[in-house]
Amino acid sequence: MTSLLWDQHTCLPLQTDTDVDPLTRYRRPAGALVSVNAGYSPHSFDDTIALLRHYRSAVDAHPQLELADSLDDVDAITRGGRIAVVFDLEDSGPLDDDLHNLATLAALGVRTMLPTYNHANRAGSGCLDATDGGLTAWGRSLVGEMNRVGVVPDGSHCSARTGLDMCAISGGPVVYSHSCMRAVWDHPRNITDDQARACAATGGVIGITGVGIFLGPNTPTLDAMARHLEYAVELVGIDHVGVSTDFSFDFADFRDEVARNPHLFDDSYTRWGPIQWMPPETFLGLGQHLRGRGWAAPDIEAVLAGNFYRVAQHAWPA
Repeated sequence: MTSLLWDQHTCLPLQTDTDVDPLTRYRRPAGALVSVNAGYSPHSFDDTIALLRHYRSAVDAHPQLELADSLDDVDAITRGGRIAVVFDLEDSGPLDDDLHNLATLAALGVRTMLPTYNHANRAGSGCLDATDGGLTAWGRSLVGEMNRVGVVPDGSHCSARTGLDMCAISGGPVVYSHSCMRAVWDHPRNITDDQARACAATGGVIGITGVGIFLGPNTPTLDAMARHLEYAVELVGIDHVGVSTDFSFDFADFRDEVARNPHLFDDSYTRWGPIQWMPPETFLGLGQHLRGRGWAAPDIEAVLAGNFYRVAQHAWPA
């Protein structure tokens, strides 16, 4: 069992002059892995390539951060207390409708991808759509290509049926990298018990996230996160629950993004005022917090990193 911390989704500003140094806020003696978002639905393939090249160059030049192309890299990087970096995509839009582009993005370190972000596209339906048509024929081909090139299908932001369809057809684990439990807090971005069970049946992991509006009425606290974690563990078992922050390192940048793309969001993002995030410094205390709630050490290690590590063992390129 690994003792590192595995944050399956965090967000730097989506700009090609972004400073990657804030990722060092995850530094800890046992090391950490962070998956950094490199694009979502408004981004083209060229946009995402430019972001990935910038992030990779900046990480490569940083003394405390290192790119991880394999799990062997993750082990070597984190063994020295450093931070391993991989990437994810929130939507299939950056593929420009060309499945061949996925292999290029995978070669640049993309390890998870959502077919849809909140609303329907060529791949399927989103969690904010009034009509849930599920995964399309093209979306099914996309899942097959993700399985082939070592990119893990991710149901976060997707509609319930799209997520269930992914789980039904995927040849490997499906994750919800940054999604909380709807039975605990009824938000359209949170997932149903059926979605969680289907994810677990693939060998996948639900990553409970630290965004206030998904944990409760804008409550990004360790107690709120623990409630979602404990519900999920009771529902699907300790082997299928993990964590992510979905932290925005630039609040103003995110608010600008919402203003630029109001069609991608709804009042479930704004009705409690400005979104509150759990900062990395609070997140780093989760293990101690869970110990205080009576969690056993092996269970804490599974949720903090071991379960997402297992998915990577199964799905990432060798």
